[in-house]
Formats: sequence, structure tokens, C-alpha cells
Amino acid sequence: MEMKNPICKLLNIKYPIIQAGMVWCSGWKLASAVSNAGGLGIIGAGSMYPDVLREHIQKCKLATDKPFGVNIPLLYPNIQEIIEVIIEEGVKIVFSSAGNPATWTSILKAKGITVVHVIANTKFALKAQEAGADAVVAEGFEAGGHNGREETTTLCLIPMIKDAVNIPVIAAGGIGSGKSMLAAFALGADAVQIGSAFAVAEESSAHPAFKNKIISATEGDTKLAMKKLVPVRLLKNEFADAISQAEAEGANRIQLIELLGKARAKLGMFEGDMENGELEIGQISAMLKEIKPAKQILEEIWEEYKAGLKRFKDLQDEMN
Repeated sequence: MEMKNPICKLLNIKYPIIQAGMVWCSGWKLASAVSNAGGLGIIGAGSMYPDVLREHIQKCKLATDKPFGVNIPLLYPNIQEIIEVIIEEGVKIVFSSAGNPATWTSILKAKGITVVHVIANTKFALKAQEAGADAVVAEGFEAGGHNGREETTTLCLIPMIKDAVNIPVIAAGGIGSGKSMLAAFALGADAVQIGSAFAVAEESSAHPAFKNKIISATEGDTKLAMKKLVPVRLLKNEFADAISQAEAEGANRIQLIELLGKARAKLGMFEGDMENGELEIGQISAMLKEIKPAKQILEEIWEEYKAGLKRFKDLQDEMN
């Protein structure tokens, strides 16, 4: 099945499983581990200065001979320098997000780079396709980190996007197991992008305290916040509670920006301040119970997916 899959063919990977580019979690160690295991590892450039990104790319090239990518938020203040580093270092795959794909897609593709754009609604999926993106990641409301304002769930979003575009669709949001991967394929997805489950991998650069808080999370421990700024799904702590209270009291953009401050995500996810830091994670965190190697995470997801597929085939045979 693997190389017949359009995303596997496009990215030259064994399994249609992509590790999301997550700020403060997905450096070269995680990206290379996922790529070596047969998926697509992605370096998250959103938390990196250009020189830091260059170092991670170079180390990733030494750690794997398999394809890997870089995620770039297009609203990044140093985007020109980031693009230059990616081109200079010979990166072959870019996942872009948080911005207009028309600005950079043609420039990247002119350099022979495969471009996949992350979207959360049909309007931007069509814009990505029009800009020349090779595929889109359709990210539902369940996802961690920055999220769509429409709050459309993965269950609703994937079939809508699949019907709207004629390029491959990668499902994201609430996917952290073989069962959820199978559900995404049933909805029409060509592959899945997984963030939270890889955030707790041994190779993730997330702080150990953050990983432990994730695997201790239960239902309802995450909430979408800061819709007046850029919507983001946060794990509950003192900072998230303060944001929630401010929003309930009608805080405006300026007040929320002041409350957010600077380097809040780094403080929590990378430096380990579990109360004052910004902790970005998805709803699937309630199902994550163990820190383990990225290779094991990927292989368990794939085996569970195949087992689920066999169950459905057996059920179909029984009904015929």
C-alpha cells in the first residue's frame, strides 16, 4: 500500500505518517528519528532563528539519509532569511503555515522544493492549491497549537477539503493512534500529520516536565484560547486560567498581548515552567500515557491501523 499512496510517492516515504513541525518540540533529533522510522520528520522552524535552523538542518542531514522537511510559519518575522537558509541547505520539502501561500510557494517550487500548506478551511485550501501547493494539511479543531477560527472538527473538515481540491489531503487534529488514522482515511485523507503523540517522544526537544504533564492530562484539560489574537489550544495551567478569565471579562487584543508577554511558549514547553508557560497541545493528549521512542510510536500507529483495516475487511466479508 505504502508507495501506491500519493503522499508516500510525493514525499518518497514508506508510511503515510508525517510528524508535525511543532515549536520547541521538533528539532533535528525528532525529525531524523521519524524519518529513519519510515515517516516524514519535520523540523519546526517557528521557534528558531535562521542560524539555529541551519544548525538543525545540517545535523538532521547527518542523522538520516531519508527525506525530511521544515515547517515555516509564513508570518515569521525573519521569513526571508529562513527561506534563504532552506534553499542554501538543499531542503527538499517545506510545510508552510500561518500566512498566504501565494507569497512563497512559487519561489520554493522554482528551487525544486515540494510545498505542502497547512489550512483549516476550504477557502484557504483553494488558495493553497491555486498558489501551486503540492498538497494540503487539513487541520481540525482538535489540534494543538495554533488553530482555525472556525472551530471545524477533523470529522467535518477532511471530507469538505477532499471534495474541494484535487491535490492530496493530509489529515491533522486529534490523530494519535492507528484507529484515528484509519478514521481519517475513511474520511478521504491520503495521509495523516501527527503532533501531540510525537511531542512526548523521547527524541522530542520538549522539556521533560511538559511531556509528563501531557501524559497526565485528562479529558477537558485543553482549551482553545486567544481567538482575538491567533487561536491556540492550550493545556490548563495558571497562565491558561488567567487568559480564560481575561477573555471572560472582555479583554481586548492589547490586553491579551500584554498578558501573553514574550517567549511564553518557550518558558513552558522548552524551559519547563508548568504554571506560567504557554503549553500548546491537542485534545489527543488525554489518550497519551507514555513517553517512548519515536520509532515505536510510529510503528504502533501503523500496526494498529493495519489491524483496524483488517477488521473492517473481515466485517465486510461477513456482510457479503
